Amino acid sequence: MASVDSLPIDRLRRSTAVYEDVWFLSGPTSPGDTLQHTPIDQEPFIVGRKSGVAMKLQFRTVSGNHAELKLVDGKLIVRDLESTNGTYLNGKRVTEPVVVGDEDLIHFAEAPFRVRRQSPTGVTAGTISENVCDQALALVQFDRLMSQRLVRPHFQPIVTVIGARMIGFEILGRGSVFGLESVGAMFQAAEQLNLEVELSRLLRWEGLRVGRELPDSPTLFVNTHPKEMEDGQSLIDSLSKVRTMASNTKIVLEIHESAVTNPEQMRRLHSTLKELDIQLAYDDFGAGQARLAELVEARPDYVKFDIGLIRGLSVVDSNRMRMLRSLVNMVQDLDISALAEGIETIEEVEACQEVGFDLAQGFYYGRPAPA
Repeated sequence: MASVDSLPIDRLRRSTAVYEDVWFLSGPTSPGDTLQHTPIDQEPFIVGRKSGVAMKLQFRTVSGNHAELKLVDGKLIVRDLESTNGTYLNGKRVTEPVVVGDEDLIHFAEAPFRVRRQSPTGVTAGTISENVCDQALALVQFDRLMSQRLVRPHFQPIVTVIGARMIGFEILGRGSVFGLESVGAMFQAAEQLNLEVELSRLLRWEGLRVGRELPDSPTLFVNTHPKEMEDGQSLIDSLSKVRTMASNTKIVLEIHESAVTNPEQMRRLHSTLKELDIQLAYDDFGAGQARLAELVEARPDYVKFDIGLIRGLSVVDSNRMRMLRSLVNMVQDLDISALAEGIETIEEVEACQEVGFDLAQGFYYGRPAPA
């Protein structure tokens, strides 16, 4: 695929000799691919999965001959070729030939593209920015992700520090649409649309729906978004529904320590969690501003020590080791399990054993993976 700036001069001349403008499609041609800028320089310009078309897309949801783009009197027209999963212009399904404008967004099934135009003089209607395109495409994709529940739960092992016996998994989400594969990208799009709570609930529901079928009935650690703490009753209602759906699955709700700002609210939540038979974990301990005394107002079952306290633990000075050992002892004295996050090396494993951690999690024991 050629970029706008690197197209051969004779190719541009052939196109501009017939048409007033040169049009481009900016987007990925296969899942996980980088942004490509493809000139619409054939007549007709067929998009599809079959070999020999003008633009071949390697997405399973794209039909062999999916759609046609054609210039008529200087206007770009898109026509769906009776594809299985449809062609969409700015989110609306194309049922008849329709005019496409500069900056419009076209989806060929799940494959998103932004339309760009360049004049014969070589001056584009706007500067192509991969970051801007990626962000715009992600917002369009987010609606599909939510409405079609296009998330894939991944599971990362949680083990005992001594013996590395697996006791459960933390559920982590991944997206199934271009531009929203990572949890960070999903929440970035959700933040722009003020839908962080809805996304958090979707990830939790889908994770438990899949995780309840795992063999040996492992304990499943599920996350919350800090915004969910702003409406405690809404969070409780959501947890009641997942408890019913997940049946007897052992569930641990993780709350970031920085979200623990209302002790009375936490006491009420803690009481409700006991009624629902859901355990509680404070996540990323040491990364926020909360004190241990505040965290134990509603005593959790687990405290997950932040990766920043664990990283390089095998080479830190003795003062840091003593400090961490004291914190772990304080947690354990309250009958709370101390969990070390982010372990990546055998040296960090040995250091966590020396400190006295109960549980561990990290790439050393296993990366997040589908069920």
